[in-house]
Amino acid sequence: MTIRVLLDTDPGIDDALAILLAIASPELDLRAVTVTGGNCPLAAGVANARSVLALVQQQRIPVCAGVALPLIRPAFTAAETHGASGLGYAILPQSAAPFASEHGVDCIIRELLDAPGQVSLVPVAPLTNIALAIRKEPSIVDVVKEVIIMGGAVRVDGNTTSLAEFNFFVDPHAAHIVLTSGMPMTLVPWDITRDVMLYQHHIDRLLAIDSPVTEFIAAATRFYLDFHQASFGVAGCSINDPVALALTLWPELATTQSVRIDIEYSSELTIGKTVLSYVGDATHPPRDTDMTGYAAAEWPATWRSKQRPAHNVKLVTHFDTETFIERFVSRMEALARLFPRD
Repeated sequence: MTIRVLLDTDPGIDDALAILLAIASPELDLRAVTVTGGNCPLAAGVANARSVLALVQQQRIPVCAGVALPLIRPAFTAAETHGASGLGYAILPQSAAPFASEHGVDCIIRELLDAPGQVSLVPVAPLTNIALAIRKEPSIVDVVKEVIIMGGAVRVDGNTTSLAEFNFFVDPHAAHIVLTSGMPMTLVPWDITRDVMLYQHHIDRLLAIDSPVTEFIAAATRFYLDFHQASFGVAGCSINDPVALALTLWPELATTQSVRIDIEYSSELTIGKTVLSYVGDATHPPRDTDMTGYAAAEWPATWRSKQRPAHNVKLVTHFDTETFIERFVSRMEALARLFPRD
């Protein structure tokens, strides 16, 4: 039985890789790709998603344009990270498929209501589309199978400000709505995904297969590799979004802990900060074990207080990066072999 997946994106180099991983995974039934503004403006993101799907002859999968702007704050994009087009140095022809007429928010609502308890929702973009879907049709909270979010920086500096990760920084108000909605959520933070890296030797391995797919991956990630070298001094590139998608396939790769996560959305100084308010099991705070990367003596007093807010996410605290990268590269190789160069 295949797993029904909705991918909410802002393509974006690593978003494109997540789309390709979904197509390369026969276990998944990618129902639609919904798009919001983020890494690039909405129109560019829609065009990119359509072009990536056309690259692997999957134009049947609808790409539904959602919300262009954050709920309250102005648009904030990431051309320095993903290039002017959003896909680095890659150049893809425009898809000839008809445009989907359904709004991204309506697509999310319809897919969830049509298959209660069966759809995995994977948002790897600012959470604007998801927040508005909740506001428009609150019943989706109770029918989604799972929500796997890439976002937030919990124990490390952010990648956009010293306090905030990009997706939560772009639309912290939407993140607040989603994280307090009651949906069954897993959060894959920047803490984890920043260490999930492709290196040049992985790209060289893919380029051993002569295919437009491997050519695209190489051209897109070459920009990403250059950015990571210049910004972080590392010779690899973090592929954040495929990690969230991968957990629909291989949940065993992640270790999670039930926690309370909130988002700062009112202060210009700290906006978008991910706040770990409470850890431990539902009835007893942790005392003697180091479950979250902190020694017990280092836990802030609020975590040990008598005020115990309800857990709202399963936070990914460890991830089997080596196994995932091998599986990702292998799936890209298999996909590329289906589309040899003419």
